[in-house]
Amino acid sequence: EVQLVESGGGSAQAGGSLRLSCTASGFTFDESDTGWYRQLPGNECQLLSTIDNYGTTAYVDSVKGRFTISRDNAKNTVYLQMNSLKPSDTAVYYCAADRLPPRVRCRPGFGYWGQGTQVTVSS
Repeated sequence: EVQLVESGGGSAQAGGSLRLSCTASGFTFDESDTGWYRQLPGNECQLLSTIDNYGTTAYVDSVKGRFTISRDNAKNTVYLQMNSLKPSDTAVYYCAADRLPPRVRCRPGFGYWGQGTQVTVSS
């Protein structure tokens, strides 16, 4: 059974930091591209960052310079370090693997998705 289990969400003040983790099982994690999404209004998810199996990373402009994605293949885990948080970063965050379109319905039924973790940033 494929599972992606996120942790590390919660509350932070504006300017603060949080680190999300996502541990995978049930598929060949170290051969898979992985990424982090966040939910927009209306159950659409926006892809924020990706890391491929070579460690090459990419970011959407709104988080570039503030968020850092990394992975530890020995632990089947992908991370999202979020710094300089803003109230506009408040959302449910999902990790995903395999197929990573830039915008998609959250947990679309293809690819591999976690259950989501809430991040709340207060001003």
